[in-house]
Amino acid sequence: MHPKLIKLEQTLGRSILTKINDPFLDNHQVGLCIKRDDLLHPVISGNKWRKLKYNLDEALSLGTDTIISMGGAYSNHLHALAYTGKVLNLKTIGIIRGERPATLTPTLQDMESWGMELRFIPRPDYRHYRNFKNWNDLPGLQPYQYWLPEGGANNLALKGVAELGDEIDIPYDALCVACGTGATFAGLINASSEKISVLGFAALKNAGFLHSDVQSLLSREFHNWEIFHDYHCGGFAKLNPELASFMTEFEQKTSIPLEPVYTGKMLYGLYDLIAKGYFKTGQRIIAVHTGGLQGNRGYV
Repeated sequence: MHPKLIKLEQTLGRSILTKINDPFLDNHQVGLCIKRDDLLHPVISGNKWRKLKYNLDEALSLGTDTIISMGGAYSNHLHALAYTGKVLNLKTIGIIRGERPATLTPTLQDMESWGMELRFIPRPDYRHYRNFKNWNDLPGLQPYQYWLPEGGANNLALKGVAELGDEIDIPYDALCVACGTGATFAGLINASSEKISVLGFAALKNAGFLHSDVQSLLSREFHNWEIFHDYHCGGFAKLNPELASFMTEFEQKTSIPLEPVYTGKMLYGLYDLIAKGYFKTGQRIIAVHTGGLQGNRGYV
């Protein structure tokens, strides 16, 4: 790995497993641990670092001086990319979905302060950029520029996510994670034994496309995974009263901070599945906290 990335990785915290003690879980006779990827770093936490790691390594090995990627006004991916760009002395360009707001979101303000050039694109044009998957696919790419698809979703991202699975050193039966682009989910499927159920919770409404997107990222055919589509709580980044109440109660019980875009919804859905008897008696569940807590600023 590039020396700059080795140095950056050495500054990261530990992603520990935290056992959840909750009478609800005891009553349903299942165990739950949270993989605390949110503890890796205040900015490049969770799956953001894991998906960026090997893409950044390739970019640096190619002599890249500029990384271009895309996301929304609260994008955890672009937020993390802008920060790492500053640390690694790389220029970054963010293609932002929608018109430039009169006042930038706190996320966009951070990105701009870290040197990222923000390019706002109408939504129909933004969707067009999703067609470009490889680092050199983007039309008009200049020498020494590197294209990173939305959410960093590519095979190099999966390589980084696989390391998360390697860190889990206790027996378990199910592994749960939120799904945005599906790259983290696919990486966990690739890295898991067929004996483990890998469960994804879609953060977006009408996300039927996720099944084929995930399938396209898998190294072979797997039969141990499922995506749940009923826990988006009204749509991407939507927060309804039920989700808000669940998050407040969970945080009070566990002292683990959540955000309502990804991990909050995943745990909300997981608890509902437990209540409905989806899991067998005695099963051990691990849920991945994918970080992104900076997104909470959009709900103040």
